[in-house]
Amino acid sequence: MENLYVIIAMGVGAIFLLWVLFYFIPVGLWFTALVSGVRISLLQLVLMRWRKVPPGIIVNSLIAATKAGLFLKRDDLEAHFLAGGHVQSVVNSLISADKANIELTFKTATAIDLAGRDVLEAVQMSVNPKVIDTKRVAAVAKDGIQLIAMARVTVRANIDQLVGGAGEDTVLARVGEGIVSSIGSANSHKEVLENPDSISKVVLSKGLDSGTAFEILSIDIADIDIGKNIGAELQMDQANADKNIAQAKAEERRAMAVAAEQEMKAKAQEARANVIQAEAEVPKAMAEAFRSGNLGIMDYYKFQNIQADTKMRDAISDNPPDTQE
Repeated sequence: MENLYVIIAMGVGAIFLLWVLFYFIPVGLWFTALVSGVRISLLQLVLMRWRKVPPGIIVNSLIAATKAGLFLKRDDLEAHFLAGGHVQSVVNSLISADKANIELTFKTATAIDLAGRDVLEAVQMSVNPKVIDTKRVAAVAKDGIQLIAMARVTVRANIDQLVGGAGEDTVLARVGEGIVSSIGSANSHKEVLENPDSISKVVLSKGLDSGTAFEILSIDIADIDIGKNIGAELQMDQANADKNIAQAKAEERRAMAVAAEQEMKAKAQEARANVIQAEAEVPKAMAEAFRSGNLGIMDYYKFQNIQADTKMRDAISDNPPDTQE
């Protein structure tokens, strides 16, 4: 029984040793590369394991490149993998570019990949252009009518500008700016509605793809609608503002008139008070004149007659007699 356990343990140990041996010495992968025309030694495959580079990715990429007629170096693929790149994507993009007669070097492809862009998608976009839609852009013509337009931009990847070139957001922003400028320079919104292709011509002539990772092939106005009458709204707002200013000025003048009236009333009341005060001093002065002998009894009677005559004249002037016959 003990011998059986020993045999089983030895068998398990032998299987484990074979697994370790074939893991570090991928004989099957080496043989696949050999029959595919890729010359690589078993020692290099073992060293890839130690360098933490998956041999399967490197070997399969070399096989695909060799079958496509491309000659890549193993060291270059390992270096790109260790730099954090996507080896298979780079190799596939090189094969696609070669089949499409697009000039793309291994150095350029790895630079694009390490820049964070999908190099295979870029090659495919160079062969099959991509259509991107802008958001609805609102602009106002010179006659004050608002137009809302949406454009469809056909772009193709510019391989030479993928590293350091601006992305789709920049292209869309520039196209939107061009649409606003084109509509704003139109004398009438009817001109734009009659010839929407004039917007495309103006926008294309501006060279909006400069410094971007794309080449603009065409700009088509997909939809254009009439918005608000901005000119009329601005005139209404201006009229309301002028009315408010006029009302404020009128209120200011009214307040100043009321203040002046109040001031005049105060002065009149002050004058009446002074008159009343002066009239109150008259009896005192007359009494003093009697005592000093400067005023006689006859003079006093004359004064009374004059006052009575004055009151009568005032009464007649306030209530004039009827003149009708």
